[in-house]
Amino acid sequence: MASEFGPPNPIPCAQYGQFFQPFFQQNPNFCLIVGCDCSSSSLVFPPLSSPSFLSLPPSSLSPLLPLLLPPSSSLALSPPILLPPPLFSPASTPPQTLLPTKPSSKPTQVLNFSPPTSTPASSFSSSGLIIEMAATVTFAILIVVLSAFGIFYWKNRKRKHDKDLELKGNNGIIEISSKNRIFRYEELAVATDGFSKANLLGEGGFGYVHKGLLPNGKEAAIKQLKDGSRQGEREFQAEVDIITRVHHRNLVSLLGYCIADHHRLLVYEFVPNNTLEFHLHGQGPTIDWPTRMRIALGAAKGLTYLHEECYPKIIHRDIKAANILLDFNFQAKVADFGLAKFCPDMNTHVSTRVMGTLGYVAPEYASSGNLTEKADVFSFGVMLLELITGRRPIIDSHHTFMEAMPLLTKVLKENNFEVVADQKLQNQYEPTEMVSMLASAAASIRYEAKLRPKMSQIVRALEGDASQVAEFTSNVLSLDSEAAAYRREMIKIICDMSGSTS
Repeated sequence: MASEFGPPNPIPCAQYGQFFQPFFQQNPNFCLIVGCDCSSSSLVFPPLSSPSFLSLPPSSLSPLLPLLLPPSSSLALSPPILLPPPLFSPASTPPQTLLPTKPSSKPTQVLNFSPPTSTPASSFSSSGLIIEMAATVTFAILIVVLSAFGIFYWKNRKRKHDKDLELKGNNGIIEISSKNRIFRYEELAVATDGFSKANLLGEGGFGYVHKGLLPNGKEAAIKQLKDGSRQGEREFQAEVDIITRVHHRNLVSLLGYCIADHHRLLVYEFVPNNTLEFHLHGQGPTIDWPTRMRIALGAAKGLTYLHEECYPKIIHRDIKAANILLDFNFQAKVADFGLAKFCPDMNTHVSTRVMGTLGYVAPEYASSGNLTEKADVFSFGVMLLELITGRRPIIDSHHTFMEAMPLLTKVLKENNFEVVADQKLQNQYEPTEMVSMLASAAASIRYEAKLRPKMSQIVRALEGDASQVAEFTSNVLSLDSEAAAYRREMIKIICDMSGSTS
């Protein structure tokens, strides 16, 4: 049945709803009158100036004009009309009424709207993918460059470190190892049976040295610093730093160390035959002349390595008989690097606090604190005189080997070695070797540091280089006038240092 309201052709509210909206507000049955399709679920009102509405032929709107256009006066003077509240909530679906329509002879005009155009998603995705790939490649290249730079920097540092140490494969130098172990204090306490007196090897100003048996079955000498000892924290760190860098068959090896609370311990290889001081001045049997020559040559090679084969050079600062360890073959090993110092070539000396042992300290170092490798040369010369004479370097507070130059000069002139030779030797020595050791000792304890030889020259003399021995002897014999001034200065220095150094 056809509806009694409205025209035969319904007007889509989705297209013209905004135009009819004022009339709908005045007459709720307006939609029934005009026959619109309010039943549409997608009701979208375009603006009044929509081209689709303006393009509608006038014939389509002519039947509706009397109903749509009220008198102008009432339209113009009427106040804005508010829309009534919705009859149905958004959650519910309003009831729909289907209005029957009459068949029309005029075809209904269908308005087609093209969908809105937009940028294809595929194009956007492609450009985004390209940007993402470019960023990934750039990041990967950056990582590779940084890694290459890091490897280059690490290798350059390692190359410089190896160059600084001047490590070689001959002349007794052993390959350096960085495998020094960090021990726990409990491990070392067990190894030494609680640091018992039965395992005590020696005692000094630094602390105690105990013999220990490590878990791997290897014997070790464990040096424990006293709390507040003279060596102190600085010397402990210096010893660890230096001795872990350099290895030589004539230098004692460090196996590891321990830092636990206030405890500071160094774990060395165990050298079983005690020290040179023990064999010269202890109750042990007399060491013969060939053994003394072997000890002197081994210690000289160890010092030559520190002074001339390491960069920067290392000054030991405490060369003495007590710091020369001996194995069962009487091979010498220089020990105790707690006072050692680095000395770069660009510096002629290092100004530092005077440390050392009375009787071994060089005069220029004792008086001014200016330290060079020639201070070690002086101390080594004093130790050579110990090997020759069997006497300690300090006889009393006013007489030491530092004033022995006049006697040495006389002995070298007259070749009368019985005056200075250790009586325990009972004249059992090789005269040419005695001359080489005496000349080396006399050249090493010269008053002026610059006149002392290098350790490599002393090694050549002790190995029997006749030209080197002759050079030492001639230099000593030509400076008789140095002896008197030397003696006066040494006596003054001994009085000043007595009881002030270790």
